[in-house]
Amino acid sequence: ESYPHLPAPKDVMIYSYNFRSLLRWSPVKVDRSLVLYTVHFKTGAFNQWDEVNCTRISQTECRFPWSLKERRWTIVLRVRAELGQVTSDWVETDPFVAERNTTIGPPKVNSVIVSSDSLLISVTPPFGSEAGDSLQYHVSYWENATSTTKKETKMSNTLFKIRSLKELTLYCFRIQVELMTHSDLQLFGLQSVPECYRTTIS
Repeated sequence: ESYPHLPAPKDVMIYSYNFRSLLRWSPVKVDRSLVLYTVHFKTGAFNQWDEVNCTRISQTECRFPWSLKERRWTIVLRVRAELGQVTSDWVETDPFVAERNTTIGPPKVNSVIVSSDSLLISVTPPFGSEAGDSLQYHVSYWENATSTTKKETKMSNTLFKIRSLKELTLYCFRIQVELMTHSDLQLFGLQSVPECYRTTIS
């Protein structure tokens, strides 16, 4: 059986979370044959295709190599299917810039120390920061009984206090990261799941 035309991969998408990125696509189905895939990349600076570490692979995803970790680079990837000597057309992605197109996850809440009038919260940022980054934490909090009125506060430290709370009251909070890069881009992360704590009695 010959396949004069091998179908090209479909649903070719870059997924990027906390600056870890990968290319995914839907498998090309050919009866009782193992289709392999090859991925190339090029950057905005050099209009020339290069191999990544995904040549003639059987899986339908390819992680970005360490060499493509620069967040400000414009990167285009392409993938094709291969069966023996037969290859499909290449499918290119839209240009990808991690600094604009990644999804930032919520920070990790390490600990909450409760007192009668405050919550002392310690968090870990969702990714390792680079020189020139400025991370801010947007904290919204509310009394659980009256959850319609939310208060907001903005912190740049990973240890911060929500103050002036009522005693013996249940408070909930959620946190979201805002990344300011040195090219003055603002990137907002996903909000954390709400956590609730009851203040103590003084």
